[in-house]
Amino acid sequence: MNMTTQHATATSPQEALAQIIGAQVSKPGDFGTPIAGLGFFRREHPSPPVVCMVEPSIIIVARGEKQLWVGGEGYPYDTSRFLITSLDLPANSEVLAASPEQPCVGLTLKLDLRMLAELIAQSDLPPTRDRSVAKGVGIGSMTPAMLASFGRLLALLDEPESIPVLAPLIQREIHYRLLQSDQASRLRQITSVDGQGYRIAKAIDWLKLNYTSALRVEELAARVQMSTPTFHHHFRQLTTMSPLQYQKWLRLNEARRLMLNEHQDVSSAAFKVGYESPSQFSREYSRLFGVPPKRDIAVLRGNANGTATRKQS
Repeated sequence: MNMTTQHATATSPQEALAQIIGAQVSKPGDFGTPIAGLGFFRREHPSPPVVCMVEPSIIIVARGEKQLWVGGEGYPYDTSRFLITSLDLPANSEVLAASPEQPCVGLTLKLDLRMLAELIAQSDLPPTRDRSVAKGVGIGSMTPAMLASFGRLLALLDEPESIPVLAPLIQREIHYRLLQSDQASRLRQITSVDGQGYRIAKAIDWLKLNYTSALRVEELAARVQMSTPTFHHHFRQLTTMSPLQYQKWLRLNEARRLMLNEHQDVSSAAFKVGYESPSQFSREYSRLFGVPPKRDIAVLRGNANGTATRKQS
């Protein structure tokens, strides 16, 4: 089936994207594609918030409606609005509008922060003077130019031999379009090497690699060349969490993965992610996921559509 022919008569650019995605994914779930950094999702029913980690990405709904919860605040997005995240953010993803007849379908494209920095350096965009730090998630207005870029990217799925050459060029254009969008300042604060956002992003990179180790916040602040009070303040502004809360979230989700996918028992998983007390681990696990670990894993294993932590929103 030639998808470009199929979507030529679509009534809108969003529906054209939805038809291409629908032709690729026929059942609910999250799916990779032959294009690096590009993933598709499909949901057929509304669902309550599910714990997830969202990487720096742009997320587009081609049909339906979703909402991401970060720090108690909801960010709804649909065919007219995209979701963008500039950091690895612990969150909860909710499906607001979906049905088997009209499934919620869309895409996630991981952001290349190095590419963003290159584009800023090469363009005539003046350097940002705004040193304020915004939260690492936002909702942007979809533009025809951005939709057209994504349409060309997805059309490459019909000609896989062209993907290695053309996909990076189109992805570069998409990053440029984002820097022209109403979310440009959010991206620029993360790529500005003398900015607080960039330093917090580096601290998060360190935490992701060292979450099992004891965390000394003052040492991490010094590592990214910030005073401890300033580091605390900006870390919470960007992620809605303290550094210790962020580390705890990473530990608990990795433990959940170990128990679910590698069949480790509660104590082994707790020790492996850095807990010394299984009872403390169980208390904090219950606080995050709403149920004790054993019961949670039993439910997830018994549910064919188990909602283990996903890396997409």
